[in-house]
Amino acid sequence: MECITYCCRMFLHRVEQQFLCLQKIPEFDNLYLDMNGIIHQCSHPNDEDVHFRISEEKIFADIFHYLEVLFRIIKPRKVFFMAVDGVAPRAKMNQQRGRRFRSAKEAEEKIKKALEKGEVLPTEARFDSNCITPGTDFMAKLQEQLKYFVHNKLSTDKSWQGVNVYLSGHETPGEGEHKIMEFIRSETAKPGHNPSTRHCLYGLDADLIMLGLTSHEPHFSLLREEVRFGGKKSQKRITAPEETTFHLLHLSLMREYIDYEFSELRNKISFEYNLERIIDDWVLMGFLVGNDFIPHLPHLHINHDALPLLYRTYISVLPSLGGYLNENGHLNLAHFEKYLEKLSDFDREHFSEVFVDLKWFESKVGNKYLNEAAGLAAEEAGVKDMKKSKVNMSSILCLAALRKGTEEDGEDDDMFETEFRQYKRTYYMTKMGVEVVSDEFLANQAKCYVEGIQWILHYYYHGVQSWSWYYPYHYAPFLSDVRNISSLTLAFDLGKPFMPFQQLLGVLPSASKDLLPQCYQHLMTSPGSPIVEYYPQDFKTDLNGKQQEWEAVVLIPFIDEKCLLAAMEPYTLKLTPPEKARNRHTECAVYCFDKELDDVYNSPLPQLFPNIVHCHVRQTPIPMDAWRVSLDHVVHRADRGALYFCGFPTLQHIRHKFYKKKTGVMVFQQSSRGENMLLEILASQELEQVEDVAALVLGKSLFVNWPHLMEARVVAVSDGEIKFSLDEPSQVLYLGDTPPPTEVTHLTDKEQKEWVKEVQGLSEHFSKRKGIVINETDVVVYAQLLTGRKYVIGQSGKVHLEKQFAKQVLPFPYQTIVKDIKAFDSSLARFKTLEELFPPGTVVFMVGNPYYSAMGDVQDSSDVINEGRVRVVFSVPCEPQLDALIQNQHKYSVKYSPGYVLASRLGITSYLVSRFSGSIFIGRGSKKNPHGEQKANAGLNLKFNKKNEEVPGYTKRTEKEWLYSAAVEELLAEYLERFSELFDFVARNSHDDFFYEDDIWPGEDENGAEKVQEIQGWLKNHPVSSCSRASCDLQILDTGIVEKIEEELEKTKAKKMNKKVRVTVKPHLLFRPLEQQHGVVPDPDAEYHLFDRVVNVRESFSVPLGLRGTIIGIKGAEREAEVLYEVLFDEEFAGGLTVRCSPGRGYRLPPSALINLSHGSRKEHGAHKLTAIVKPQPSSSSHFTHKSQLGGLNHSPCSPFIPTQVMDTHSSLITRPPASSEFEELIANLKISKDSEHVQNHPPTEPKNQSGEPLSPQSFAMKGTLVLKEMLKIDSGPSAADCTGGQDSANPSVQQQSKRRSSKKLGTAMCQIRTRISLVRFQAVELYFSLTVCQVKLSNGLLVHGPQCQSETEAKEKTALFALQRLVTPFPHQGQPFYGGTFPGAQAPVPSAASGSHNQFVPLQVKPPNNIVKNIDFKKKYISILNICFSTLFPYTCTSCTFPTSS
Repeated sequence: MECITYCCRMFLHRVEQQFLCLQKIPEFDNLYLDMNGIIHQCSHPNDEDVHFRISEEKIFADIFHYLEVLFRIIKPRKVFFMAVDGVAPRAKMNQQRGRRFRSAKEAEEKIKKALEKGEVLPTEARFDSNCITPGTDFMAKLQEQLKYFVHNKLSTDKSWQGVNVYLSGHETPGEGEHKIMEFIRSETAKPGHNPSTRHCLYGLDADLIMLGLTSHEPHFSLLREEVRFGGKKSQKRITAPEETTFHLLHLSLMREYIDYEFSELRNKISFEYNLERIIDDWVLMGFLVGNDFIPHLPHLHINHDALPLLYRTYISVLPSLGGYLNENGHLNLAHFEKYLEKLSDFDREHFSEVFVDLKWFESKVGNKYLNEAAGLAAEEAGVKDMKKSKVNMSSILCLAALRKGTEEDGEDDDMFETEFRQYKRTYYMTKMGVEVVSDEFLANQAKCYVEGIQWILHYYYHGVQSWSWYYPYHYAPFLSDVRNISSLTLAFDLGKPFMPFQQLLGVLPSASKDLLPQCYQHLMTSPGSPIVEYYPQDFKTDLNGKQQEWEAVVLIPFIDEKCLLAAMEPYTLKLTPPEKARNRHTECAVYCFDKELDDVYNSPLPQLFPNIVHCHVRQTPIPMDAWRVSLDHVVHRADRGALYFCGFPTLQHIRHKFYKKKTGVMVFQQSSRGENMLLEILASQELEQVEDVAALVLGKSLFVNWPHLMEARVVAVSDGEIKFSLDEPSQVLYLGDTPPPTEVTHLTDKEQKEWVKEVQGLSEHFSKRKGIVINETDVVVYAQLLTGRKYVIGQSGKVHLEKQFAKQVLPFPYQTIVKDIKAFDSSLARFKTLEELFPPGTVVFMVGNPYYSAMGDVQDSSDVINEGRVRVVFSVPCEPQLDALIQNQHKYSVKYSPGYVLASRLGITSYLVSRFSGSIFIGRGSKKNPHGEQKANAGLNLKFNKKNEEVPGYTKRTEKEWLYSAAVEELLAEYLERFSELFDFVARNSHDDFFYEDDIWPGEDENGAEKVQEIQGWLKNHPVSSCSRASCDLQILDTGIVEKIEEELEKTKAKKMNKKVRVTVKPHLLFRPLEQQHGVVPDPDAEYHLFDRVVNVRESFSVPLGLRGTIIGIKGAEREAEVLYEVLFDEEFAGGLTVRCSPGRGYRLPPSALINLSHGSRKEHGAHKLTAIVKPQPSSSSHFTHKSQLGGLNHSPCSPFIPTQVMDTHSSLITRPPASSEFEELIANLKISKDSEHVQNHPPTEPKNQSGEPLSPQSFAMKGTLVLKEMLKIDSGPSAADCTGGQDSANPSVQQQSKRRSSKKLGTAMCQIRTRISLVRFQAVELYFSLTVCQVKLSNGLLVHGPQCQSETEAKEKTALFALQRLVTPFPHQGQPFYGGTFPGAQAPVPSAASGSHNQFVPLQVKPPNNIVKNIDFKKKYISILNICFSTLFPYTCTSCTFPTSS
């Protein structure tokens, strides 16, 4: 519907934030699905691809999955309504007929072009989207599958069992969205209707906005996929719902903006200002720019500001009418006539612009045609030419203007009116093919048009009033010709809808005749058929002032109903029984769960979907006319009152004013070019002091982000000079007058400047994204958004729901927060006791050690429940060993290089690499003589700066530059070889952003258009065209690494090692998946890294509960809840995505859906395991840092066991005293003992670099060797020296000498050495020495032998080097998230990567040591030590590092 396109552009720049990305979804009672959009989405996602083939089984499975995802997103509480288009009214069938004829013709042309290019098409028949029409065999099968789907979900899915499911299929007459509105009207007409019912309607049709507004329900939202303008037609649509961005449009907020749009009428009209009637008139005005049932009025186009014209006219004329135009679906003809009379001035204004040009043309032509006869002859010739071929309308207008050249009476007004009449006469003759434009013809035009408006109003407000009525023309009359309508009598005969096969013959082209029963097919193609004229093989289209081809008028004849039915009647008896079963109308049905029923439901497709052995579904049919309401039914909207329903935005609660102004608010990723409705927050009458604000809101719960209010907990308040913060890290809400513990700090100069920048960013965000002017901000409130509710065990053992807030702290201007409002909250606690929360059989997950993240089943706990314990049997599967893969990941990673490296290899400039890897636009004609605005993109489209997107495997963006893989080099080389002239031209004209065909190929024998087409064809057929983009914020593992992970998983599966453990656990360490806890992060302290092992804990979603996987990608975001992790799961599952992995094994999940196994292992062992090596980034400071609690099992705060006491000195466990220095602490952390001495594991602490200067590989290796030699007492004093007491060691003179030799660098070196070594997994070793051989026994039992040596010292030294190779592994930068921030995955600038490196590895700075060892003999030995240490510690660094071989 055309008006909605504008509506989305006009109103959504004011309510743009209505399209909420689905991170915070309000609760809904009813969910309605207009199913045809889903069917089309799942069956033919890309009509541009003529090679695409899909089976019916795949379509059905995808539709099921799409329905499941939509149900999970909204989670309706009462009604789930699925409506498939049935037989439509005749008025709609004409539009359906035009669409189907055009789609068949376009498909035929695409196939023809592909064959001409020599493409080999699949032998299987392509899916004909025209089969998505009532009565086809495909729709009959789909209906049976949908019935099966409903029975299966109600019988097996608990989240469905409290909902009434309505299924209105293709057999029930009516369009899907209008069947839904019939149900809503019937429900609202009932005496007991709850006015606070919350509706959500999904669908792709734009007229859903109009339909939703006609309901006048206060809580009505629309759900649909993201709308993106300006995209390429050939770009593949996203079909998987998991990869689709869904948006909500809240009509409640749109109603308020409509109120503001017409608010000036409050003081102008003499009758009552009624917003509901204003909205009704707003809907009516939308019909005037065209919809599915009548064409748009001439020259009244949305993109030419038609709607502002309609609204201005309405505001000017309404005060003189004495009432509204649309009286609850009934057109007030007298008022409407006056409105159109005023609006008709537009016809003359538009013609006056044309008239000036025509008079100028006439002055240039002279007297050649200035006589009546010549003018008439010219007009007739023009009309004949129009009938034969498309003639430019402007030439006809010129001839029409010349016709009146003989009227030289000197009266410009008479001349204008005469020319205006002739101008309209030409329109009717050329467009409608009439020979005489009489008064009777114009009167009939006016009646038909007004009749159409009234039919549509009835259809939207009361349902179908006539099945057979339709508008009998392709074009609408001029506004100025719709006159004398106030006395018209408009009546409709209800009639009957077409039967399904009658509609098929009425809307299908002959190309789709196979969709009809065999006995009817010849009627479309046989020359002797009485209706063959209605199925032309070729036809024309007319844009009629529109810009897009799909908006064009399809010029095919309207089918005659009587002729159609008469032609079909003789062959109806030849229908087979299955065909007769398809050719009927049936009622819809409602399905509900009934546990008393237990039947077997047979699957209509048993090879794909199993039978339902225990079906607990009750089916109740509903008569087809059960939901009809009378024509005099009036909808009364209930007052929203003071109760706020969370999630539904409103402009209430904050004082503001509104006005229109051009400000360029962002709408659909573009700056708005028209006027914006701006909201300006009025300043508070009282001057707010930061101390008073802190006392009022600190520690309290309030609502932020107006007008899309979200609950949050305030943790800090600042005015740019002083900051008041909560002095505790918990999530406690301070209610009443209890003052929270507060910390007051004065901001430094740097912090004050940052505060000012923060305020400026907030103001710009409100202004550019929301159209809200917040004015001066004196106080900023820092708050944590509500994520959900969690069951918490109280001191008495009772459980209750407690609000959970995000870890991330966000700033909000104080003037935009809302306090003290009464909000509706339906999150009532279902459980009161531990017995209710953890009954036997409940699935839970462990969030404490040991068995962190293990899934288990609750057992009978009656004997321990009173002690606050729950008995659980956990399943602990065997985990894949990824350490070796992490260490060698560089072997499988894509290598990226800067552009100048590729340029040097290709022999071109880096500028050409940059340009051709992006976009290169080529226009028609030449720069001096361009031909139109059409342009073609000849770039590779491998990088997108504005959208911050890259193509994995081809391009990688860093903070400073773009990097390219070898695949880009090969692609550019082929491009250069094929089309070198384009490279040459772009290189010579590097200052231009736009190029032209004739400039690039100027020769007479060269066809630039063909060249561009050849380039685009080559690019389209290249595999790179099908590569998907990814955000540059996404940190990923390359496809080669993912394949190796899958191989490792298969090896683990073969072992089949699963163990069961029975544990009695404290209940706060158990996570139970519950609907109330969706959005709550199971373990807020968990950090996520690539290669981490995770488990899905979200129930009733695509990923099976408890399925484990590996993180292969991290998508950062500004908000914690928006972070997504790409996970490769261990098993394939229905709905799984292909994310650089095997089909059906990938998925993207938020942190609230995962528990991190690897985090639990790191926590349990007191040190971080191996993970991806990434470039370290400074972690941005959080307002509140939570100390990570690491330690042994018995000392963990998450341990389910009672902590044990530290054993005395006679025990076999010895607790070491704290090291007295960093060096001694390092030695202590290495855990080396002699003989039978054992050392207790203690978590190492990470030192800080004192100087901040990085160590070179040589320096690090040298210092590491010194540490190792010191550790093993090589070349040192007595072996009895105590490793942990550096100051009391046996040979202090040696240590002092070593310290003096190292000078200041040693301190810094020790810091970095310890940083690297303390993060490595060391195991305790035992040393056994013989006379000439040294061997090291690791705790895992591995023996490392050294060579035979002449002395013990030499044996120790060489064995130590071998042991070092086994002990030291590439160190991970654990303890830091991938991006610096206050939560795992917090977004930060992408780090730069140096030449030739993968983004996950960091080439180290190589600086030769200043003081190389002087002794040549020892130096040779030391160089070998350095090489071993260097290759062991840093196997992935650049290979250009060398060591000097002489002094």
